[in-house]
Amino acid sequence: MSATRSVLSHIARPYASALFDLARDTNAVEATEKDLDAISGLIDTSDDFSRFLVSPTITSDAKSAALDAIIAKANPSDLVGNALKLIAKNGRLFALTAIIAEFKRLAAEARNEVSAEVTSAAPLTSDQEKELAVVLKDKIGKDVSLVTRVDESLIGGLVVKVGSQMIDTSLKTKLSAMKIAMKGVS
Repeated sequence: MSATRSVLSHIARPYASALFDLARDTNAVEATEKDLDAISGLIDTSDDFSRFLVSPTITSDAKSAALDAIIAKANPSDLVGNALKLIAKNGRLFALTAIIAEFKRLAAEARNEVSAEVTSAAPLTSDQEKELAVVLKDKIGKDVSLVTRVDESLIGGLVVKVGSQMIDTSLKTKLSAMKIAMKGVS
């Protein structure tokens, strides 16, 4: 898994960097990020689309043709549309998720912002998200953008990951620790 991630990030960096440079030069970083978020949303919500992107059995030409139809429907900016076409032409659609993630990292870095992955047992309200962002900004010293997801198995609490640092206040983890501690008591 780690080796695969390393290869993907090695492939993603030049594409994301070039796209970021072009977006910055045309003052379109925010708009490009929104278009990429929409494409990322398609990948996340459609198993067929995500399988299509990584399938080695579908030729680059077939992927390019299908991508043209998706681009026509999604209507991203010319910059994003052309970047997607280039990525497809070069047979690198399997790295699209990594390219989007790297672009978002570069955009956040340019805004002096870090991204925090927040997993909660139930969806956070907008007030909870704002309060958490403020707490994390005070702790880290940078603006924080939250990427939230729900995992009901946590039972309660949060798992917050910023870079390589993780804060786990989930009830699931606390119960697991208690279970381990109780095994020693007889």
